[in-house]
Amino acid sequence: MSRHSFPSLAALGNQLALLAVIGVLSYAFVDQLYFGELPCPLCLMQRVGFVIIGFALVLNIRCGAHSAHYGWAILGGLVGMTVSLRQVFLHILPGDKGFGATFLELHFYTWAFVGYMGLLAGQAILLMLPNREVRSRTWFANALVIIFILLVFGNLLSTLLECGFGPCADDPVKYDGWLWLRSRFGF
Repeated sequence: MSRHSFPSLAALGNQLALLAVIGVLSYAFVDQLYFGELPCPLCLMQRVGFVIIGFALVLNIRCGAHSAHYGWAILGGLVGMTVSLRQVFLHILPGDKGFGATFLELHFYTWAFVGYMGLLAGQAILLMLPNREVRSRTWFANALVIIFILLVFGNLLSTLLECGFGPCADDPVKYDGWLWLRSRFGF
């Protein structure tokens, strides 16, 4: 593919799917840092599902399409979808207010389930496309990959600061890992 040609439909689909994953992870990160809503362990597991999908898309974009990459994306989607559905079922009883904030009257774990369904459908469509040339080195693809990697490291760091090296609190209200570091090293 020349540097100035329009990417194939498969390449564009992989890049748009990665953009969607970046959007989800960015919004979750902003909700955590700006609005102060710390993610619960199930929320962190849902982020892991989106990260697995994102890494599979990055592999497609950087190395070319491969059925194993799509397989990893589908497995990540299934894991994340299962975790988000579990959280929906935990809060489905009448009178249960749910966990955390809402967006358009649905909790984020419900939106995560919808997002996983969309990403899984997108992966299935991408697998059916005839043009499998998805490798891209454009500035847009490179920017997506860099932003995704930075988001993954940011989420990893914030999870370590929230949970430390032990299990995360069921209903986190403070950064236990950060408090441990401050007490241990005096800063």
